[in-house]
Amino acid sequence: MHSAIVLGGAFSLLLACTLLGHAWGLGVAAGAKVFIGLWLLGAALNMWIGVQRAGYTVAQEAPIFLGMFGLPAAVAALIVWKWPS
Repeated sequence: MHSAIVLGGAFSLLLACTLLGHAWGLGVAAGAKVFIGLWLLGAALNMWIGVQRAGYTVAQEAPIFLGMFGLPAAVAALIVWKWPS
């Protein structure tokens, strides 16, 4: 359930970034690029919490990090590719 909530947050952030990029006249691709950086930090924070508070090892959290970061980042990369600025 936690993973679904985190992914929901990621896609909400992606939507917000692309809408703001469009609203500010920078384009949705610029917003998606900003999202990738922000989401790298967010996914890293999620991994850190998993290691520090939930008691998982870095090796246990690494595949989760790849999925939590990779799926939304791949969608953002698709947006950048499909709608370049």
